[in-house]
Amino acid sequence: MKKSIQCAHGETLYYLEAGSSHQDNLILVHGNMSSSIHYLPLIEELALKHHVFALDLRGFGDSTYHTPVDSLKDFADDVFFFMDALNLKKASLVGWSTGGGIVLEFAVKYAPMVTKLVLLESASVMGYPIFKKDENFQPILTEIYQSKAEMATDVMQVASAVEAMKNHNTDYMKAVWQAAIYNVKVPGEEELMRNIEESLKQRNLVDVDWALMTFNMTNQHNGVVLGDDTVQKITAPILNVWGEKDYVIPKVMFDQNVTYLKTATHHILKEGSHSPITDDPKGLAQTILDFLN
Repeated sequence: MKKSIQCAHGETLYYLEAGSSHQDNLILVHGNMSSSIHYLPLIEELALKHHVFALDLRGFGDSTYHTPVDSLKDFADDVFFFMDALNLKKASLVGWSTGGGIVLEFAVKYAPMVTKLVLLESASVMGYPIFKKDENFQPILTEIYQSKAEMATDVMQVASAVEAMKNHNTDYMKAVWQAAIYNVKVPGEEELMRNIEESLKQRNLVDVDWALMTFNMTNQHNGVVLGDDTVQKITAPILNVWGEKDYVIPKVMFDQNVTYLKTATHHILKEGSHSPITDDPKGLAQTILDFLN
């Protein structure tokens, strides 16, 4: 059952908690179109060794969305205010997909509060582009949207998902997850529908997609913005996990993280999808625990 806490930045954040307060803190940060609930297969295993918290970021799950986000830094602030409200001085963080970018931003802005970072199928440090489409709805790899308003009209990747969330279209969301995310192992029907219901609670998809497009921690231009070169400020040890069957994060993005996260440990899952959490939760938990401990 989720708990909730009022944070100093005005948002009420919901979260799951497991493990003993005598153990080291571990915070799980979800990705786009998801929530804390998607981490359930991992939480029990991780809680054997850590005091685990999985939060719903603002605009996701049951958390409020009073102040819209402009960047992944805003979500990093959510994590800070969450830790502050619970008086957590230091923690290791796991970031899945978009959550990977968020914990990297957190590691720059709030470095003294970070023990270690684990990236699961993480967005690239150069962001996540959404390309314009041709008349057959195929991506034009040389043309990236340059404004949030224009990007919001993309039928294939943005507008249709926003409409599905607005109308609580479980069939649409189920089809998306089964085709693009659960392409290695589909959870049982009860778990699948629970996760779909959580995905449909999202109220900030356009803001998140634009935050991903303008996320760039390198010293290069990503086609939308010039990076701020903050990746070099990250000092925490990093484990970067990526699956070869990930349809959401292509190898080129994993390779970008390998290039820029020079001191990280990189771990490739041969049979891993974008959701290693459901592919092999026990194996993934052990990989994470081995790194943290």
